[in-house]
Parts: sequence; structure tokens; C-alpha cells
Amino acid sequence: MEKIKLLVTIKTYPIPSAKYDELVCTAGVTEAGEFIRLYPVNFRELEYAKKYQKYQWMEVLAERHKGRDVRRESYRPETKSIRMLGEPIPTRAGSWDDRARFVLAKKSQSMEDLYDQQERDRTSLGIFKPSKINDFLMKPDSAEWKPSFLAELKQQRLWDDRKATKEPPRKIPWKFQYQFECSDSRCRRNHCMMIEDWEIGALYWRMVDKGAAPQEAAQSVKAKFFDEICGSDKDTHFFVGTVLAHGTWVIVGTFWPTLRPQLSLLP
Repeated sequence: MEKIKLLVTIKTYPIPSAKYDELVCTAGVTEAGEFIRLYPVNFRELEYAKKYQKYQWMEVLAERHKGRDVRRESYRPETKSIRMLGEPIPTRAGSWDDRARFVLAKKSQSMEDLYDQQERDRTSLGIFKPSKINDFLMKPDSAEWKPSFLAELKQQRLWDDRKATKEPPRKIPWKFQYQFECSDSRCRRNHCMMIEDWEIGALYWRMVDKGAAPQEAAQSVKAKFFDEICGSDKDTHFFVGTVLAHGTWVIVGTFWPTLRPQLSLLP
């Protein structure tokens, strides 16, 4: 085990797991800007004092994953050791600068650059700035987890009475994707990547719980994640990471300060 100090920048939407009960992939950057992934984390089971927020520093004991996960940033945390270090960096004027000095320290130039790094050294996390964000796609999806998957989860929970009656996280009945281009001569000009950000699911269910119909809630997500986050006045970057089972890349978060020419960290 080693002690890791991490600025949390990524939380994926929770999914049921037959092995881990429930899985949230958490990632962030060290003070040197190196990316680190922490999993498994059953976020809803953490005690309140350990429920970290985005852009909050934490310390945790963790060890590198072994076996089939050979991604260089993957660590297995000892969740009982999680210790929060102060409050999250707030969203006040200038706070994007405070975040950018860590978040963009190891910025990649394009998705093509990250594909190269993946081949070279098993890189599986990164951040880059797309040259153009063309669209935000919403595709209807099943509202229920696969029955076989839920059966495995139920069987696993029989050994833990405390979890036996806990409902799995709600499944979002949509697949959300960004279509974008990179400022790279190798770019195919038609990247289309899934979005797995925790905040996209949280916004969707917040709107549904307020009485919005599914289509209306999905439109609210688009208004936030496309019209606002990708607006012409924003310097939008994508956090991306790979899915262990397939090695494919998905978008796991956004970094979207307002454009300011004098902010030298955001070219």
C-alpha cells in the first residue's frame, strides 16, 4: 500500500456489480498532474465524512491493480483510509485557475495523441481540448438492468443482509454521446463517444424527480451539457478514460472555464 494525495476530478455514474455490489470509478490528479484511477468504490456505502466531491483533495491508501487490469493509472483503494483534505475548490471567480494548474498539467493534444499513449504505455486516462464539438446525441435505452445481471447481484447480496434490501442505482434510460473533432491531422472528424459522467445522471434524475417526463429530462441534460458547457464562451475540455473490458474510450467528465485570453494555462 502507498499513500496517495489526489484532487478528485472524475466520478462515473454508479453501476451494479456482481463482484463489487456497486461500482463508481473515481479518478483525479496528483499535485504533479499525474492521473490516478481508484476502484472499486461503493460510494453510497461510504460514511458521510468520506463522501468526496469533485475538486476536493483526498488522501487514501491504495495499491496497484493486479491481474487483468494492466492500465497504468489503476489503483485499488482501502476505502476506510480515505481522508478529506479541506473543502472542494469553490466555483468562485478565479477558481478555474486554481483547478487548471493541476488538471491541465499533463494535458494531451488530441484523442489521437491518447490512442498513441495507450499503445505505448497503457495510458487509460487523460484530458484534451476538442477543436470542435458538433453535437450532443440522445439515444433511448432500456430502463432496466439486464435480468441476468440483477440475478447475479441478488445472489451475491444473499451473503450480506445489510445490502439485501438495498435497491441498485437507477438505470438511465438514455445513452448520451458527444460528437467532436480534434485539432490533429490524423483526426477522422467524426469522433462519437459515450458520456459516463456522474453529473449527467444526477441531473437527469433530479429533473425526473421534479416531475419532468423522460424526454423533457433528457432535453434538460442537453441544455446543460451541450448548450452551456460547450457554449462558444467556454474553453471546454474532455476528461476521458478507457473501459476495462474492451479498452475503448468514453468521456468521464468535462472541464469548462469561461474563455479568458489572459489565462495562460488554457491555450
